Amino acid sequence: MTVETDSKTETSTTPDMTGAPRALRPNDFALLARRVRATGDAEPIAVHNPFDGAPIGAVPRCRPEDVLAAAARARAAQPAWAALSYRARGRVLARFHDLLLRRQSEILDIIQLENGKTRIQAFEEVMGTANAAAHYAYAARSYLRPRRRAGAMPLLTSTREIRRPRGLVGFITPWNYPLTMGMTDALAALAAGNAVLIKPDHQTPYSVMWAVGLLEQAGLPPDVATVVTGDGPELGPPIVESVDYLMFTGSTRVGRLLAARAGERLIECSMELGGKNAMLVLKDADLDRTVRGAVTGSFSNAGQLCIAMERIYVHRSLHDEFVERFAQRVGQLRLGGGLDWGSDVGPLISAQQLERVTAHVEDAVENGATVRAGGRARPDVGPLFFEPTVLTGVTAKATCFAEETFGPVVSVYEFDDLDSAIEQINDVSYGLNASVWTRDARSGARIAARIEAGTVNVNEPYAAAFGSTAAPMGGMKQSGMGRRHGAYGIQKYTESQTIAVQRLLPVSPPMDWNGQLYARAMTSVLALKRRTPFLR
Repeated sequence: MTVETDSKTETSTTPDMTGAPRALRPNDFALLARRVRATGDAEPIAVHNPFDGAPIGAVPRCRPEDVLAAAARARAAQPAWAALSYRARGRVLARFHDLLLRRQSEILDIIQLENGKTRIQAFEEVMGTANAAAHYAYAARSYLRPRRRAGAMPLLTSTREIRRPRGLVGFITPWNYPLTMGMTDALAALAAGNAVLIKPDHQTPYSVMWAVGLLEQAGLPPDVATVVTGDGPELGPPIVESVDYLMFTGSTRVGRLLAARAGERLIECSMELGGKNAMLVLKDADLDRTVRGAVTGSFSNAGQLCIAMERIYVHRSLHDEFVERFAQRVGQLRLGGGLDWGSDVGPLISAQQLERVTAHVEDAVENGATVRAGGRARPDVGPLFFEPTVLTGVTAKATCFAEETFGPVVSVYEFDDLDSAIEQINDVSYGLNASVWTRDARSGARIAARIEAGTVNVNEPYAAAFGSTAAPMGGMKQSGMGRRHGAYGIQKYTESQTIAVQRLLPVSPPMDWNGQLYARAMTSVLALKRRTPFLR
């Protein structure tokens, strides 16, 4: 299999990871699949190209015992990795960053072939992953270094808080962003000194396999990062049983099930789940810029993006013109599948996803909605293509009014009163991402603070917040728990430990002391601490 790009024949992943460009070869995906160790008679899972449904390879259907074996290998490799300094681990992440950018053409091919997204949207994954690698390569030490804390007894107690890696961190990652979601959190966990066990979605397993190989080329010891492939319902329970912390990205329904299992083991977890994200267009918004942002925010990755816009609230004074311009621009988007830069919107990931999107649009129309652009499947382009769709007049009876579609469908609503619009935006069970559009950025930021979402972008649909790797990213309400990125995004992969050294006098009174005298002395100490800030 030779794959041509728009400029030159590009490279893929093989054990020879020298960085020299070359064409994808027929056995490249088979070589990647060998990274997964499974029992000899493991049934293969076929992986298909969403562009045309053609098979591109197969991966082992791991069993629970394969998960336990992978976890054991990772645990055995973790202590030596944790013993390295932050600087040494950071050098591995920095080299990974450089290799990723140098070798980006091959991972772009892999992402497109297994996921179907357009090349520019595959490049967003490269950007996000490289950004996270560079950030934690240099920021891990500052986030996790030992910190002095005020002691129990002034001058006599010295106290430090240190951070210890949890040990083995498990990742169950989704199909929609196989590289970004498969690796960015794992990079933070590795920077903290953990080993990682990653289960990518069985529809898109190769991006993670390639990235783990690249990490090892950058200096990560073998087995510190392990990969298992297979069905989520079968492998989810043994993953939870074998790790010390769980990071899950996926649906709210599955998140609840995994959180319950983690709770039974009393291990912590972090989850980014579903969303019904809203875009708020104020009456002073720059309409040209807003329409462009709405197209990007609604239809990137064919709408299969947790932080994509599914609801747009437009002030009455702009509504009609916005809908006209928006629908016109959406109608000009180019559907297509290929390893080039010529398409705007790719296919959906599966027949199941196509069925869901089709059902949501048909249901909305049956309940009074009007299709302003798109609205139908496009089998003439490929078996899984659906036109980018703009709806108006969607009522509360429609499934897509409050339920996540996760496809190229967005509903536009009109509002007069800002308070009422914010109330409607917040009146859903999700709270992942939102967007505010106005010429007054300062006012936009104040309005953003009123929206119940983990990230809110002003004059940008999603990338400004997600790309701010030093800031936390995650969901409120049913959109998840915990955060990725920033200090929280790496500290969650550690246990905090307090080490206190007591000198001379003890804090707790010896049994043979005069209790009344001790109480008087400590009362004076407590009063002194309250009045002296540096002692508190």
